[in-house]
Amino acid sequence: MPGTVAFEDGAAVARVTLANPGKHNAIDIAMWRELRALFERLQARPAADAPRALVVCGAGGQFASGGDIAEFAGFRFDNEKLHDFHENVVAPALEAMLACDIPLVAQIEGACIGGGLEISACCDIRIAGASSRFGAPIAKLGFPMAPGELQLLSRIVAAPVLREMLLEARLFDAARALALGIVHAVVADAEVAPHALARAQAIAALAPQAARANKRTLRQIAGGGPSAAERRAHFAYADNAEHREGITAFLEKRPPHFQRG
Repeated sequence: MPGTVAFEDGAAVARVTLANPGKHNAIDIAMWRELRALFERLQARPAADAPRALVVCGAGGQFASGGDIAEFAGFRFDNEKLHDFHENVVAPALEAMLACDIPLVAQIEGACIGGGLEISACCDIRIAGASSRFGAPIAKLGFPMAPGELQLLSRIVAAPVLREMLLEARLFDAARALALGIVHAVVADAEVAPHALARAQAIAALAPQAARANKRTLRQIAGGGPSAAERRAHFAYADNAEHREGITAFLEKRPPHFQRG
């Protein structure tokens, strides 16, 4: 039975839950495809109809333990099938997450391994439980990390640490992940869900259009931009209601009231 990617909508904070019972939420092919479809749908929604923040988590006290090894024999030993899996199944799912303008908060419990680590790397804020663990010990399975996925991890993991992680098949505990900057906070296991939700709610209470613009600009910078046209377009927010409300509220010494979108 394939795993699932469940979506719970919300005007302020929505939730995406990875579930593959009995496999620590290993990501199977169907889940990769659903993850892509879900985030493409979310990005296509008008800002006024989209959540202000999104929590990404795993079911049953685990985030995700990597790819579903039970499927590997069906494609890993054929060059074309292997290329298709990484470039046309996994990569588009991760790219759809990265392209999403909604701020993403990862609620990390238990295993955050391989594909799970890659999914967490697509999130803007990563909150980890004290007993969570991180890595990509695929050298034990006899294969390297795909170039696009390695490039993605290099956004949050320094090159010397990636070498340690991949060449030694090393797993890091939560304390080491925090020290290395892989996660933003480590809390007691029982506090991961409420803490991640609180962080998402704090984001949702701020200016949603500003958050979206910041994410777009960060993507442009990562891609070698922004271009002159993108820099010009950035300042189109000058006369929007959110901008006016934020400044007016400050001058009037009151909390701002930002509308959805």
